[in-house]
Amino acid sequence: MPPAAPLRHRILGIDPGSRNTGYGIITSDGRHSQRIASGCIRVGSQPWPQRLGLIFEQVAALVSAHRPHEMAVEQLIFARDPTAALKLGQARGAVLCAGLQGGVLVHEYSPKSVKLAVVGSGNADKAQVQHMVRILLALPESPGEDEADALAIALCHAHSMGIPARKRAAASWRDFRP
Repeated sequence: MPPAAPLRHRILGIDPGSRNTGYGIITSDGRHSQRIASGCIRVGSQPWPQRLGLIFEQVAALVSAHRPHEMAVEQLIFARDPTAALKLGQARGAVLCAGLQGGVLVHEYSPKSVKLAVVGSGNADKAQVQHMVRILLALPESPGEDEADALAIALCHAHSMGIPARKRAAASWRDFRP
């Protein structure tokens, strides 16, 4: 009898934004990952309630079309502008509600923990994240910033599968508590 194939999870990574929300769908067994789909939801400069509705609808459509097992979303850690932070929080809420409505288990990761998992440094810049996402997923070219961030969030979750939630939330090795 041949050995059983490793279990592959379908993970939807989301990088929420008030104008551009990146998404990336991968399959992974925790060691090897493959991109299924990725892109950016662009809501333009419509009135704010319509933007939130579009974000919700588009993420719900992704969940319906791709049936991810889990969804990983970037946490809001810091924002200098309170208005921008509020809008980003509302966009995150639309994303979270769309995932939960679709029956998807939702996980959240800090930007530092995503960079640490994908690049090896919690202080990596956007270009380093784009480069490593391209390498890890064997993509023919580097994805755009929002798309790369979403794929990185999905990869972060894939790399942390099997790690208890209380340990996986650490943003750096200094934060890690066994």
